[in-house]
Amino acid sequence: MGDEALQKDVLDELGEDRIQELAGELGTDADGATRMVRETVAALPEELTRENGAAPASVAGLGGFGGLGGLGQGSGGGMLSGGLMSGVIGRITKPVAETVAKRTGLPAAQVARALELLLPVVMTAIAKRRGRKR
Repeated sequence: MGDEALQKDVLDELGEDRIQELAGELGTDADGATRMVRETVAALPEELTRENGAAPASVAGLGGFGGLGGLGQGSGGGMLSGGLMSGVIGRITKPVAETVAKRTGLPAAQVARALELLLPVVMTAIAKRRGRKR
């Protein structure tokens, strides 16, 4: 899936209120928070953002959590619900935070805290895109 299309989906999912919340967490303005969102989506492993959701079982950096389609959907929560989703987010937070911090100049610790707010929204946007493809 194109980075730009997913970036737009994530920004739409966030809305202005959550962009402002991210900006506050980062100590920046809305433009800085928007840049952080864009850089975060660009830094995610392709296996996670792949549109067809058919990631191999040995997804590097995700602890082998391939095939992330359907995450967080419906009452069953899809493949990534609760603790499993937290595990995936936990495994990608540090490397993504370091990459985003280098690209944006924001402190890595602040980026990591902001990712705790952002990554579930990114996962939701990915799940919605995959749900529309079915």
